[in-house]
Amino acid sequence: MFEPLRKIFSRARQPERPLPAVPPGTRWYAVGDIHGRLDLFEELIAAIERDDAEAPPADTTVVLLGDLVDRGPDSAGVVARARAWQAQRRVRLLAGNHEEMFLFALEDIAVLRHFLRHGGRQTALSYGIPRDQYDRATMEELQEMLNSVLPDEDRRFLAAAKNYVVAGDYLFVHAGIAPHVPLEEQEEHHLRWIREPFLEHAEPHEHFVVHGHTIAEAIDERPNRIGIDTGAYRSGCLTALVLEGTSRRVIQAIERDGVITIETGTDAA
Repeated sequence: MFEPLRKIFSRARQPERPLPAVPPGTRWYAVGDIHGRLDLFEELIAAIERDDAEAPPADTTVVLLGDLVDRGPDSAGVVARARAWQAQRRVRLLAGNHEEMFLFALEDIAVLRHFLRHGGRQTALSYGIPRDQYDRATMEELQEMLNSVLPDEDRRFLAAAKNYVVAGDYLFVHAGIAPHVPLEEQEEHHLRWIREPFLEHAEPHEHFVVHGHTIAEAIDERPNRIGIDTGAYRSGCLTALVLEGTSRRVIQAIERDGVITIETGTDAA
């Protein structure tokens, strides 16, 4: 019986892993899946700008974790607003699975069918395709309409999205990573689509992962990751995670009864 006890106390004496941190002098805002909720996005942008202006000077970066489009009512407006914001400050866009479907749907009819079943209808209508024409169109006609209404600048913006961004000990990615696979060997499909085995993986990763993609009623914080997709298109809650040094804070734009308010909190690391 002494050997197991010795192992238990040995583990107990091991030092805790140091808290993950972003590089000194930097501040990072990670924004979860927006899914066409321009109203929430506008309020969250204003809140982030106020927060950054009121905080001590820092080298600030905003990371949009992907899934700007689909499901919500104004994907076109969200993409245009994200482009405009990027012209004003450092905003990094990550590719989500819905951006992937959108761009592939412009060329592939099979992907177009999949895209439309997962919120693409709302995206098409937001770009100005009339509802009656949408309802009457064949897949080929609809694909042609999508290609004609999507501005070149939006297409280039979405196509230029990155698969991940690293900041110190943190990794920002849309969906997650395949456990035990080095970052440079991760498959693009995993970075944009994975759920399991990533979500229930309990061991430390190479980086602490900040991700969206999988909706949770509240921020999903684990010892090795934090998920901030709070389901904006259906819950009315859009979340931003603020990272500075080893600290974490939260800013949320929340709609209740048609009124959007900003709520903040400290998420101690």
